Amino acid sequence: MKKYVYSFGKGKAEGSADMKGLLGGKGANLAEMTNIGLPVPAGFTISTELCTSYYANKKKYPKSLTGEVGAALKKIEKAMNATFGDPKNPLLVSVRSGARASMPGMMDTI
Repeated sequence: MKKYVYSFGKGKAEGSADMKGLLGGKGANLAEMTNIGLPVPAGFTISTELCTSYYANKKKYPKSLTGEVGAALKKIEKAMNATFGDPKNPLLVSVRSGARASMPGMMDTI
């Protein structure tokens, strides 16, 4: 099964700076900052290969994606001691777009 989700946080990352083609610039840099010990909040990057797969498979996501994202979200919840969707102790997240090539101003942060 192909891996699409790469986690980082608590001093460990499943990526590095040389993986920009797979993780995009932001994802690779977050992984590298984690690897060198900088304080980076826990998170995950969905690989650029997912986009390729999506278009190659008639705009359908692989069935494994939901499980991979769910597992990565659980890691973040544990690291941050908060729960996504919990009104009393919510896990606050930022969703950032990225690409293999830098395109400043072309995509929004939500």
